Amino acid sequence: MFAVLKTGGKQYKVQSGDVLRVEKLAADAGEKIQFNEILMVGSTIGAPLVEGAGVQAEVIDQIKGEKLIHYVKRRRKHSSQRKKGHRQQLTLLRITDILESGADKSGVKAAIGAGSVSAAPAAAAAPKKAAAKAEAPAAAGADDLTAITGVGPAAAKKLAEAGITTYAQLAAVDVDTFDAVKVKPEWVAQAKDLAQ
Repeated sequence: MFAVLKTGGKQYKVQSGDVLRVEKLAADAGEKIQFNEILMVGSTIGAPLVEGAGVQAEVIDQIKGEKLIHYVKRRRKHSSQRKKGHRQQLTLLRITDILESGADKSGVKAAIGAGSVSAAPAAAAAPKKAAAKAEAPAAAGADDLTAITGVGPAAAKKLAEAGITTYAQLAAVDVDTFDAVKVKPEWVAQAKDLAQ
């Protein structure tokens, strides 16, 4: 049985036991990975992917492709020329299994491109940060002081360190005697309106 899988912007027709070179994947030698973007398995054609299908492979090594020379020579204008070489980062794989169904329950690590690994944790961290920011005032019973014009996150943090977390506390502050943060009279006026 054969399958057509997609990785690194390319499609590969594979069978069990095949050795192939694909764009670099985030995996170490000896590790087992699974491709989940399967376009065709045997006679089953996906629309665009076959649901529940997977191809498992073992990483043999991380290698570099052959050197490619990009040479540009222009005929006119003082014989300008340029020569540039490049060796593509590749992953050498051996296909072990082709699964027609149940690939999502196999427990094998998904094959992820090496370029997207650094982006994935950063993208996952952003919603967690936003959720933590949203939960912090609610959990402490505090008001969102950044709703006041001119109070940014840094000023709100300094106010919180000084013990001011609610509109009522900020409204009670005496601008002349409070030294922890430079409090503006407009902030106090807005806090009084928001506290009511």
